[in-house]
Amino acid sequence: VQLQASGGGLVQGGGSLRLSCAASLRTFRTTNMAWFRQAPGKERAFVASIRWSGSITVYADSVKGRFAISRDNAKNTVYLQMNNLKPEDTAVYYCAADIAPNTIISANRQITSYDYWGQGTQVTVSS
Repeated sequence: VQLQASGGGLVQGGGSLRLSCAASLRTFRTTNMAWFRQAPGKERAFVASIRWSGSITVYADSVKGRFAISRDNAKNTVYLQMNNLKPEDTAVYYCAADIAPNTIISANRQITSYDYWGQGTQVTVSS
C-alpha cells in the first residue's frame, strides 16, 4: 500500500495551497482518510479526517473555517484545501488511511487509528 502526498510548498501568509494524497488501496472506497501534520520539535497532530462515505468530516479547532478535506473515490485521492494560511501552519503534512470503515468517529483524531501513512509533504508559510 502506498500513499503519495503532494502539493506542498512555500506560500505567503494569507495564501492557499491544495494538498493531494493518492492511495494505492483496492479498498479506498471503504477507507477513512485523514491529514496530520508535524512541526519541527513537536508531535504529530491531527488536522482533518473524512469518513469513507465522505459524509462526515472532522477538523482540528486550529484549522476550522480555513481548511477543507474532500475525497474522490473514483481517483482514490483525498484532498486538503488550505486557505488563509498562517505561519503556525508550517509543518510536514501526512495523509493517513484507516481501513476499518466502522471506526468510531471520536477515534478519527487519533494517530493509532490509522494503518497506513504517506511520506509527507512540506508546507512552509512565511509571515
